[in-house]
Amino acid sequence: MNNYYKYLPISKVDKSWGLYVVNVGCTKIAKAQRYPPGDHPSHHYFKWEEGRIFDEFQLIYILNGEGVFESKSCPLTPVKPGTLLMLYPYEWHRFKPNDETGWEEYWIGCKGSILQHIYNHHFFPKETPTYYLGTNESIINLFTDVIEQTQSEKTGYQQLVSGMLLHLFGKIFSLSKQLNFGKKNKHEDVINKAMSVMHANINSYLSFEQLAREFCISYSLFRKAFKLYTGMSPNQYFLQLKLNKAKALLLNSGNSVKQIAEELGFESAYSFSKIFKAKTGSSPNYFKKKFLS
Repeated sequence: MNNYYKYLPISKVDKSWGLYVVNVGCTKIAKAQRYPPGDHPSHHYFKWEEGRIFDEFQLIYILNGEGVFESKSCPLTPVKPGTLLMLYPYEWHRFKPNDETGWEEYWIGCKGSILQHIYNHHFFPKETPTYYLGTNESIINLFTDVIEQTQSEKTGYQQLVSGMLLHLFGKIFSLSKQLNFGKKNKHEDVINKAMSVMHANINSYLSFEQLAREFCISYSLFRKAFKLYTGMSPNQYFLQLKLNKAKALLLNSGNSVKQIAEELGFESAYSFSKIFKAKTGSSPNYFKKKFLS
């Protein structure tokens, strides 16, 4: 790893985009080396005894080595290779590598209304700012791609790297969910089979109690595991599949609302229309008229 860092100028256009990068870098810290290195700007330098607060989000991926992390909302926590640290605006924090190991780190500092929205909806709680992702090639590639684009600062680069950054946040969320699910639950194969059954029987009625029995698992455990894995109950997931197909049929098939309701296994056109409006905010006929007029 070659040491590199850059603090970036931000235009009004960049800020209006809603997500932008303010600094990037990668650093190899040798055993017993001063941390942070003394050549960083004063507003990003800190002493371990005092810690630090700043006004940006920051992602720090520890590739090799070990250390510790602490913040106002998180007690002192060991950091091992493959851990991502998430720093939050106006949240006191401190971290450092162990003198015996040093470490290699990538980091991206960023701001924007999109990040604030993600944070406000508790996708990344500040009480759990450390994410063990392992040595993940796709995470490394995203960090290095962002760094590469900032080196040249070609026109429009901020909008390009903002897409990479949003991909990175999504990847972190997805990987952490998968790793946590794997630790807590042994039913991933059952859930994947259930999802396949739903896709294959989208025009039918399904009893999820019966489906759970066929998979030799209690319904309550099946429902709990399914919701943990997908964020939705089995009924909600299956209904969403039906409504997505209903939208496609309304726009492309020429079939009536009654025909679509029958095709997708709803009790009646009235029942279908009531559910469709409750979930989408408009009736099937209004939805069709809005997009085809």
